[in-house]
Amino acid sequence: MVFATGLNNPRGLKFGPDGNLYVAEGGYPTGVLTKATAGLGGDCSAGANGPGDYFGSPTGSRISKIDTQGNVTTFVDNLPSSEAGGLASGVADVAFVGDTMYAIFAGAGCSHGVPSIPNAVIRINPDLSWTVIADLGAYQRTHPVANPTDPITGDFEPDGTWYNMIAVRGNLYAVEPNHGELDRITTDGTITRVIDISASQGHVVPTVVANHGVFQVSNLGRFDPEQLNTQSVFQITPSGQLRVVATGLSKVLGLAFDGRARMFVLETSYSTTDPGPEPGTGRLIRILPNGKQEVLIDSTSGVLVVPTGMTFGPDGALYISNIGYGAPPVGAGQILKVELTD
Repeated sequence: MVFATGLNNPRGLKFGPDGNLYVAEGGYPTGVLTKATAGLGGDCSAGANGPGDYFGSPTGSRISKIDTQGNVTTFVDNLPSSEAGGLASGVADVAFVGDTMYAIFAGAGCSHGVPSIPNAVIRINPDLSWTVIADLGAYQRTHPVANPTDPITGDFEPDGTWYNMIAVRGNLYAVEPNHGELDRITTDGTITRVIDISASQGHVVPTVVANHGVFQVSNLGRFDPEQLNTQSVFQITPSGQLRVVATGLSKVLGLAFDGRARMFVLETSYSTTDPGPEPGTGRLIRILPNGKQEVLIDSTSGVLVVPTGMTFGPDGALYISNIGYGAPPVGAGQILKVELTD
């Protein structure tokens, strides 16, 4: 069922300690835009084989609060946003450490046309102002991964395209798809790399992280016919060891566990022939502890239209960000509520 509407490119979402649902909305850049031309190299230009030239603004994205009745209000507004080829990114996800909210930017930084604000983890203050606690773009520039794509001819993005963030035992953990890494960010802003996924897996575009005793990371993959439906779930130990625990998946943008150790995987698109995203073909899959995969929402249902994030609610239902990217960008986004029967 549709739980909430009127969102602008909804992405990561979490329930807060107050019982409300908080959604990061990528939005769309507003006002005077700054162009970051692709293919030039350096800190302010993405690779030419990415989505194209970026146009960014210090405003355009936001964090929304949704109450138990599905009523949407703006919680924190005027966060940075950028777009390339019509695909927008802004604030990408939220997480809570105690009663304090933290958020992560994906669409900021010089290479996205927002030179005044870095891609960063921010803290939301009690007065709803925000403070940068960790400059993620600067960290990536000084701590390159083993296998980045070419900065001029590839799809390399100097500031990264941070996507998903969770809180575990008082620290924040964020996954970055473009460079291919999982990092720990403490609440005082110290950044440490947990694992360079690119070193062993290459450019698999990891998008989402969950924790169920150990970390589980899944990936979007490249839109390449040779990678069609070959995406995986990787188990990552605290010491940074990686192994594949599930595979044969497609373009994963959500990962969550229920209280029975069952893994739920959200695919933004599924096709047996098309390696690119196809709107209206998302799937929800449950993976049992024995590895068996069960399709709960099939690609033919048309229910999941470019979904972008997923979380469990306190009621045991799954909440999914839907219509999370692509045209039209304004007001079309939804939160779906999926009640599980077993």
